[in-house]
This record gives sequence, structure tokens and C-alpha cells, in this order.
Amino acid sequence: MAQLSLEEVRSRVEADWSRIVEVLSQKIALGSVSAKGITGDHMKTSAQFVAEEMRKQGVEARVVQSTNPDGTPGAWEVIGSKIVDPSAPTVLLYAHHDVQPVPDESVWDTPAFTATEKDGRLYGRGAADDGGGIAIHSGALHALGDDLPVNIRIFIEGEEEMGSPSFIPFIEAHKDEFESDVIIVADSGNWSDEIPSLTTSLRGNTDVDVTVRVLGHPVHSGQFGGPILDANTIAAMLIAKMYDDNGDLAIPGIDSQEPVGGLQRDMDEATVRRDAAVVDSYKFAGTGSLAARMWTKPSMTVIGFDAHPVEGSFNVIADTSRFRLSLRTAPSQNPAQAQKALCDWLVANAPFGAEVTAKPLDNGQGWAMDPDSKAVSVAEKAMEDAFETAPVNKGEGGSIPFIPELQRIFPHAQVIVTGPEDPKANAHSPNESISLSALKNNVVTEALILQGLAE
Repeated sequence: MAQLSLEEVRSRVEADWSRIVEVLSQKIALGSVSAKGITGDHMKTSAQFVAEEMRKQGVEARVVQSTNPDGTPGAWEVIGSKIVDPSAPTVLLYAHHDVQPVPDESVWDTPAFTATEKDGRLYGRGAADDGGGIAIHSGALHALGDDLPVNIRIFIEGEEEMGSPSFIPFIEAHKDEFESDVIIVADSGNWSDEIPSLTTSLRGNTDVDVTVRVLGHPVHSGQFGGPILDANTIAAMLIAKMYDDNGDLAIPGIDSQEPVGGLQRDMDEATVRRDAAVVDSYKFAGTGSLAARMWTKPSMTVIGFDAHPVEGSFNVIADTSRFRLSLRTAPSQNPAQAQKALCDWLVANAPFGAEVTAKPLDNGQGWAMDPDSKAVSVAEKAMEDAFETAPVNKGEGGSIPFIPELQRIFPHAQVIVTGPEDPKANAHSPNESISLSALKNNVVTEALILQGLAE
């Protein structure tokens, strides 16, 4: 089967463009908010819509309801396949059809569930995350049509925004239908709307609840204050002790890692400051590239702290203090190992011999791309051809737990992570949008990837 040229692919996408945008617009209008109930009729309708769109592209798609680990009904999932040649490579296309809630539509500039085009972007909840991923898959399959040279399997998930509770049992129950040589996860994004990216890594995560005790009960600060420090102060000392003078996490057994595949471009400090609304006087903590600090080095955050409110406070020494630590681990580290190292360190480094207990909570494995895989080289070339500029690959500081789970269940599959987002997308936030020019290039990219994987 002769491959289509770049010009032929681009021409086919251009001819199909109004349909692609219409599919995305209709998807936005469905308001498939999984937080309103993953088993709800609105989620079933969303899944049926996606399945029908996939069937129009020749995929034998169907809607299946998953089952949660406790046996209760789960999300409405879309699965299916298009087999062109049993001897050809098989590619699994992943996206999700559920979207984030819209707690307050009054802070949106346009109706949240009405696709609105403005200044080259399409606004609406789910436009980027992950309606854009569905549009990319639909557009790429349509562009290749009968010239598709690889077998396709699809999995369009219905509960990604809810943490995918039934993901693992569903995959394992349908393992034969997901077996593939390459998995394309279209749920991330590009460096910008003009510069494409593969996502090279994701940090893992682990949580620990810490309790600090100095007394059997509260006592009067005037009578006992001085030799006895309150539990909140001891907790603050313990937290501060986790870092060295540069602000790097300094706990033995918690690994650090450089950007996977090498650092092609560092993060821009001014942009990060603006995006995170950092106060002018604050100096960034840590050493090394800003990208490494945000993507692959470990980071610790106190995400909860139990203490008496300022309002109504009185002069007592707190007997106990409790806080929750969230540790983002280097992509390649086992989070359970990092969790144990953290718990052991906390107990061993209690200030002034205070009683410290550390309760381990949930773990999530990180993920690192294989930069030397064939799929990566194919994807990078496709991106450069489609966007007419070299890709700048990037890591993500957050976690997408299902990606390492996919890699675990299908260890021989090559995983590449692409996606429709860019820094202006505002996924999970008001005024979510997608760059239409980037979406078009992303569709061309995926079509070229599917062709390249057949070689």
C-alpha cells in the first residue's frame, strides 16, 4: 500500500475540517461531566455519540459499561477495532469522553457548553481535555480512510476526570481487545500552539499523613511555655528540615532525575511566574534547570494541616499536630520505595525527640518514555513535518496514573503521549479552549504517525 504524501494528508484534513470542528462542537454541547455521575444517562449518551463517530470512520465501535472493583456499575466506555491486515502493526488510540465540572459559569466569557470560536480558538468545556483528543483520532482515521496501513483499536474512557476507578479491571477484562504494538495517548499537549511536543515523562505520587505529639493533653502556654514547644512548631521544624539551604528536597532514598531524552528547551521563568501568579519577592527554590525541578525532580507539598483556627485561639500549647504530605516522585522511582524512605526519615528526624508517626496512604507510579523507541522517532518526524518546526519534547510534573498501568499491563507496547492542549488551553479551568490551527496540525501529525508505524 503506497503511503500518502504530506501534501495529500494535509489536503484531506483540510477538506474534512468543517466536519472535525462540528464533531468537537457537538461533543462540547453534550456536557459529559462525569462528576455528575459516571453511570448517568448523560454519560451513556456521550459514549454513544463517540461510538457512532468512530463507526463513521470504519471502526467497529461499541459502548460497554465497566464494573468497579467492588462490583458496582462503572463508567460507559467506548471500545472497538478496525483490522486492515492481521500481519500489520496494531495501534491503540486512547482518549476520554468525560469532562471536568463547571462550578461557576458566570466566570466564563462564553457559554461553557456551547462551542464558541474566537481569535483562532474554540472555547467550551472539554474543547481541549479531551474532546480535542477524540477529534484528533476521528480526523486522522478519516484522512487515511481506505489507505490506513495499520490495525486500530480504540479506548475512549468515560471516567478519567474521576480518577479511573474501574480502569484496571476493565482493561484486564478486555485485554485481548486492547493488545497492541503501540499505544497513542492523546490526552496531553504541545509546547505551544505552534511548537509540537511529545510528553516524555510523568512524575509519580505518594501521600503520607504525619502526626506529631509532644504532650498527653494541651497545657497553659504561660505556665509551661519555653522548654516545651507546641506540636505545630515541632511540625514546622520537621517540614523545614526536609530541605537543604537551596530548597532542594534532601531525604535519602528519594531519587532525583534529569529530563527524559535530554533537555531541549528550559521552562521560561517569567512565564511560569505569570502563569502561577508568583509574588514578586519570591525566589524559586531548588537547583538545576527549571524544567527538571518541575518535571522530573521530586517535590513535596503540605496539602493539609490540622491546627486551631486563628479566630477563637487562646493561650495553650498544642499537644498534637497533624499534616498531610503529597510527594511527587521522579518518573522512574517506585513510589512505594520513596514513601518508605519518607516515613522512615520523618520518624528518625523528630525535633527534640517528639513522638512522630507517619501513616502511608496511596501510591501512583510515574512514567518515562523510551526516547530510543521506533514509535518516538516516527512521532517526532511526523510532528516536525506537520507543524513545519522541530518538536520540543517536555515532561509533566503531574501524574496520569493510567499511563503506567497501561505500560504495566502491556509491557511490550511502545507508548507515546500526545494531545490537543497548549499553555493557553485552561484545561480544568474557566474559559477552556483549543487552538484550531494546532488541532489541524495535530490531526495531520497523527495520520502521519499511523503511516510511519506501518514501515
